[in-house]
Amino acid sequence: MNRRRCATAAITMVCALTVLASPGQAFAAPEPPPTSGSGAAKDAPRKSAAKDAPRKSLEQVRQEIDALYRKAASATDAYNLAKDQADKQSAEIVRLAQEIVKGQARIDDLKNRAGAAARAQYRDGGLPPEAQLVLTDDPQLFLDGAGRIQQGQKATKDLLGELTRTQADLAAYTKDASAQWQKLEANRVKQAKAKKEITAQLAAAKKIEDKLEKEERERLLQLEQNAEYKAQTAWLSSGVLKEISRSASPQGKKAIQFATAQIGKPYVWGAEGPGSYDCSGLTSQAWSAAGKGIPRTSQEQWRLLRRIEIKDMRPGDLIIYHADASHVGMYIGDGAIVHAPRPGRNVTITGAGSMAILGVVRPDM
Repeated sequence: MNRRRCATAAITMVCALTVLASPGQAFAAPEPPPTSGSGAAKDAPRKSAAKDAPRKSLEQVRQEIDALYRKAASATDAYNLAKDQADKQSAEIVRLAQEIVKGQARIDDLKNRAGAAARAQYRDGGLPPEAQLVLTDDPQLFLDGAGRIQQGQKATKDLLGELTRTQADLAAYTKDASAQWQKLEANRVKQAKAKKEITAQLAAAKKIEDKLEKEERERLLQLEQNAEYKAQTAWLSSGVLKEISRSASPQGKKAIQFATAQIGKPYVWGAEGPGSYDCSGLTSQAWSAAGKGIPRTSQEQWRLLRRIEIKDMRPGDLIIYHADASHVGMYIGDGAIVHAPRPGRNVTITGAGSMAILGVVRPDM
């Protein structure tokens, strides 16, 4: 009965999976103090101090917004990894629960067979086969009976052995299911924490941008492009492309074709298409379309895929950016990448050296 309850508990865990949750300052002028009542006089010095405080330049605003989006990107990677692990654990719990159900059914069958043997012995007067054999006077019956007894003893031994193994397997499946459930719950907590961090960083960036005038937003975009152009120019000036003349592999060509077909679609954190993507959602889906499964996040892509020297890279390779590996783009040749930049931007082509390169990885080794 205890094992039956274990199986029931495991199945209950599987049912519980259905409720698994899915995912989602720089140019800031201070709020004006009260202008009437006794509070106005009290806050007058604060108002004067705020008025005299130096305004941040638009370039400082750009850097602050960029830092917020970088933090959101890092949290997005953590969210995606936790979600990917939770999905795998969910599938594993389902598999284990199915094995538990099959194991319990096998145990029931083995017990029924053992019970049938016991009932047969009872019908024979309760005497064991050995005792019945001793009472026979027919030599041929004796020999035939001895053979059947040996066969019966072996069958009984096999039956008991299989019952023991099945019970052990059932206990192991139940233990594994419990462990996977604990991991699943831990990753749900990680997901929730990462989602909260993403939401906070994006809200802070939006608050800053909302305070900008239309002309300032346009200028901000221009500053972003200028910063990318400056970084790309410095990268190209280093002569890095002189040794890069390799062609994409057949799979790499398919991955590039998929990725470039997504140009113009919006960046949405945690998205894997088809209508929107985040940076690693784009690269992982592109390589999946090419017939090669790769890790879901940029950090896992950096950790698990084979690393390549920049001078040896070819179109289709993935360039990992920033010290925390929080961004990824796909190299398409001629010093350019296709990537999903950040919230508020669309999938686009930009210079491969427009951001700080951590390294290059190759999916199709």
